[in-house]
Amino acid sequence: MAQSAAQILSKARAQAMPMRLPSWRRRALLIGLMLCFAMLLGRAVYLQGLHRDFLQQKGDQRYGRTLSIFAHRGMITDRNNEPLAISTPVESVWASPPDVEITPQQTKNLAELLQIKPGEINKKIKNNDKNFIYLKRRMPPEAAARVMQLGIPGIYLQREYRRFYPAGDMSAHIIGFTGAEDIGQEGVELVYQHWLGGKQGSRRVIQDRQGHIIEELEEVKVPQEGRDLVLSIDRRIQYLAHRELAHAVEINKAKAGSIVVLDSRTGEVLALANQPTYNPNAPTNLAVSARNRAIVDTFEPGSTLKPFTVATALEAGTFKPDTLINTGNGKYSIGPATISDAHPVGIVTVAQVIQKSSNVGAAKIALTLAPEAMWRMFNQMGFGSTSHIGFPGEASGHLRPWQHWRPIEQATMAYGHGISLSLIQLARAYTAFANDGEIKPISLLKLNEPPIGQHVISAQTAKEIRDMLELVVQPGGTAPRAQIAGYRVAGKTGTAHKLLNGQYAENLYVSSFIGMAPATNPRLIIAVMIDEPSAGEYYGGAVAAPVFSNVMAGALRILAIPQDAPASNIAPVINAPEVKESV
Repeated sequence: MAQSAAQILSKARAQAMPMRLPSWRRRALLIGLMLCFAMLLGRAVYLQGLHRDFLQQKGDQRYGRTLSIFAHRGMITDRNNEPLAISTPVESVWASPPDVEITPQQTKNLAELLQIKPGEINKKIKNNDKNFIYLKRRMPPEAAARVMQLGIPGIYLQREYRRFYPAGDMSAHIIGFTGAEDIGQEGVELVYQHWLGGKQGSRRVIQDRQGHIIEELEEVKVPQEGRDLVLSIDRRIQYLAHRELAHAVEINKAKAGSIVVLDSRTGEVLALANQPTYNPNAPTNLAVSARNRAIVDTFEPGSTLKPFTVATALEAGTFKPDTLINTGNGKYSIGPATISDAHPVGIVTVAQVIQKSSNVGAAKIALTLAPEAMWRMFNQMGFGSTSHIGFPGEASGHLRPWQHWRPIEQATMAYGHGISLSLIQLARAYTAFANDGEIKPISLLKLNEPPIGQHVISAQTAKEIRDMLELVVQPGGTAPRAQIAGYRVAGKTGTAHKLLNGQYAENLYVSSFIGMAPATNPRLIIAVMIDEPSAGEYYGGAVAAPVFSNVMAGALRILAIPQDAPASNIAPVINAPEVKESV
């Protein structure tokens, strides 16, 4: 039967009414939704409150950077403000491996600019454990700018400074050099690191992926610039010393050599050079060439020590310059040992013992002295202890306690065997003869006024020793090649067999000369040492004295020191008989 219209309408309305859920299901759905909202709220609280530092750190790692602000290293100059070490700005290329996006072609281009292999770049940028890694240190700014033009995300620049040494190898052993972190490694750069280096600063910034700084957050630490340092060195005299020493080592086919130039009045080091040397701008072979032999190496000084033995005798009052000493036939036996002269000189004065460099005469003088008196003289002159110049590795030398001296040891020490010292110690000791008995401290820094020294001998003794040393460079002495036109010179030669493994090598020598000028009022002291000359000549008067003469003559002219003798004062040395000294 067909349904009526009313029935159909009623059925349609019933079907259109929403289905009512059971009450327990409504409550379960509501609780579930509330739990979800609670979990989201808890997570937000955890991330924004309890775990905020971690998220901040991750964000900083992606966009924030702490950039180092390198302190400008102080300049080193000579006493006339001529630069010896300066710092120039450079750029270092670094990368943040997680941020680097680079194509193979960009890798190739970058490798060419950095002058390294592409594989090395790939190896570095794949290290995602680090957010900072150097690709190339200390590039010229223009070269670094070409790197940034590649537009590689994650590649950045950092401003640094590179040390440059205008004098090159000429002053390498004094100045030294700095390492990759601009920290002193040798010489003055190392000794005065605290003064020159300053303190590095830093700042926090936000960078985009191209390395551009978006925002300056804060300046964490202000850098402290390094301070300048003025040395006692005179660059003009340093050049002379370096040139003449290198020439002497070359023509004498020597193993090494050293030279020290002192201002006798102040103890300032005006020049110091060694051979072999190195270029501090690109240091190589440092194991051989970087050692400052004049300060860190010791040697047996030979006859250059005889003036101190004679000074001890003059101070004791047992001898005078004209006291006669019989050296016999040039042989003197002490127990089983025999001391020899290169040639017999017979009966000579004390002054002639120095002039002729008689070992027998020096030994006989020494054996009249109390060992303690002789040791005290050597000790006061600085032998056996450092000169306190402050240089790294400075040698103290060796001076045995006098209580253990045997007669033969006291005799040989009288002419510089059985005792060791450095060239800088020897030069300092001679300041006592130049300053009327006052020994001066040594300084590598320029001084404003002369320092107070220590009186070790009387002015009269110092004057008498200077007079004896003048005889050494005159005809009949061991060093006529040390003469200088227009100036009186006082000095002493030294020639010693080299001590190797506790034994004196028969054909290896250390040749030396130390002197002062003008002799009437000494202003400069120069000490020269040539190690193992092998070109035929080995006496100090033939090998080391010419170096002294050339450097001293040039230095006196540079400093405009008045002459104390006529220009014709040089006695001919060509074809003159050579006065040898026994070694």
